[in-house]
Parts: sequence; C-alpha cells; structure tokens
Amino acid sequence: MLKWINQAIQELSSTTSKLIFAMGGFLILWGIFAPVSTIVWWLNQSAGNLGLVENNQPKPLPNLSLNPSASKIDCYIVFLPGIGNFSPDEIAPGEKYFIDRLAEKHPNCATVRDVFPYSIVNQDLGSERLLAPLWKIAKNNDELLGSVFIPLRNLWRFAISSDYRYSPVYSMGIADTIVERMNAVHSIPRSTKPINLILVSTSGGSQVALGASTYLKKWLNARLTVVSIGGAFDGKVGFDQVDHVYHLQGEQDLVPTLAYAILPSRWNWTVGSPINQAQQQGRFTVCSSGSHEHSGDKGYFGTAIAANNQSYVDQTIQQVAQLPIWSIEQPLTSECPQRSS
Repeated sequence: MLKWINQAIQELSSTTSKLIFAMGGFLILWGIFAPVSTIVWWLNQSAGNLGLVENNQPKPLPNLSLNPSASKIDCYIVFLPGIGNFSPDEIAPGEKYFIDRLAEKHPNCATVRDVFPYSIVNQDLGSERLLAPLWKIAKNNDELLGSVFIPLRNLWRFAISSDYRYSPVYSMGIADTIVERMNAVHSIPRSTKPINLILVSTSGGSQVALGASTYLKKWLNARLTVVSIGGAFDGKVGFDQVDHVYHLQGEQDLVPTLAYAILPSRWNWTVGSPINQAQQQGRFTVCSSGSHEHSGDKGYFGTAIAANNQSYVDQTIQQVAQLPIWSIEQPLTSECPQRSS
C-alpha cells in the first residue's frame, strides 16, 4: 500500500502532472474572472439605457424608421453562432452559405449575421488586450488553440448566460446588440403590425438567443421564434417569452443530449420548468434533423454528402425553410419539417 502511495506521489510530481494541474487552475481562474466584462458593461449603463426609469417605460429603441419603404421588410433573421466562433465579423463558410440561401428564399427578411453571442459588447476576441496575442494565434488556424481554447473561452460565456446571477445583465447586453444590428441592417419599421423576428442559433448560441428573447419581447413589437440547430440550453430563460422554439437535433450529435443530462430543468419530470411548460403548451418542438454530427463536415453546416446525395448543410437549409415561421400570417405549429429520404 505504501509503495502504491509513493508511486502515486511521484507520478503527481511529474512535469506532465504539474502542467495538467496548472492548466486546471488556469481554467478555474479564467472562469472566476469571466463575468468581469459583464459587470463592467452593467456599471457603464445609465438607468435610462437599462429601462430602469421610474415609470417603467420600455427601453427606447434607436432610430426607428418612418420610411414607407421599410414596410417591404417585415422579417428579420438573426444568426447566433456556436462556441467555436472568434468574431462577430467572421462566421464559418457553411454558416455563411446557410444564411445566404435563407436570404435568397425569403427576400422580405433582413439578415443579421454579425452578432457575437460570447461578448456583451459584440467585440472579437482580439479586442481582449491581455489575451489578444493568444486569440490571434488561434485565429491563424492553430489546431490546439483554435479547437480547444476558443471553445473553452466561449463556454464560460455560455455559463454566464445561464447563471441566474449574471444572466439578466448578459442577456440584456446581447439583446441591445441584436436590436442595434437589426437597425443597422435595415431600419426597424415603426408600425402597429408586429415584425417577424427569427433567431437562428446553434450550439451555445441557443442559450444566448433564449436569454436575449426576454428583452427583445419587451422592446419590440414582434412575433419571436427561436430556431435552435443542435443547440444547448438550460430550459429556463426565454421559454416564457418566445412564441415558439423549434429545436433541430442530429442523430449523431451528443452535445444537446449532454445538456439535457446535466441540466435538471430540462428533465421531463421537472414538470414546472419553463421548457416543459412550453412543450405542454405546444410552443416547444423537437425535430430530428437526420444523421448530422454537432460540427465538422457532417455537421449541420457541413459540406460532406449524406446518404441521400445531398450535403448536410443543404439538408439543414431544407428543413429550416419548411418551418412555419416565414410569414407572420402563418400560424406556428408543433409539426416537424419533412426530411429527405
């Protein structure tokens, strides 16, 4: 027994073990300081900007258009990418192809593709002064940094957006960015008729989209739909506000299943949780998207060819395009889109 203990101590004192413990400590420290930017953003906002005025009026929206030509656009598609993304200005080629095809199919929809859901101020990782050199190396296709450190960094923001202590502030900041970018792409029309607002999200972006929905529903006259493509979310925030959530999940994608397993509010027997209440009310629909993996060539935005001689990203486009969300006159239903055989 003593010999085994001595051997274990010697192994723990090795260089490799020291490196592992150092990295673990670094990640914990990283997580402790992750909410700092959220707190700083909150402190820099005025009570008026936050909607905390005495008469409890909604947050004022910037430059709402009275231009009659704005009525041609009655729909906004806002894309929130997954945790592997680096910047609000750069999305993966498959994601760009996906958004471009949806825009072609629905010319009445303005597309917003420059919201970075892992920064409350919508800045890329290169803007973080302390770690900017690290992120720039990762951006240059360094396999270790790009595939490990960027997702880990963004995963902490996912945790913030689902943490009850920080989620209200973080979600408010993201919602503010969404409104600002919507208005930048096409002036939000001021009308008694609701606009059709569709948040399309993937991976951790789905949690952020749902969190932002709480404020978007207050600030905008909109029918609000969230389309989660392989998304991970806690099942608490947003489900009381959105009109409908459609969740598409691939048969080979274990990430949403993992989120379900570790988040008690997602469990079926937690009948009072917002997600289960939404499902009982027919406002939350889960659909199998086929043989998609979470990411890569066989992911939802992958270019590999599936068994039906159609690319994986084209399968995703086809299924999202079939959802009953593209006209505000079209009622939202709990039916899933048909899959190509």
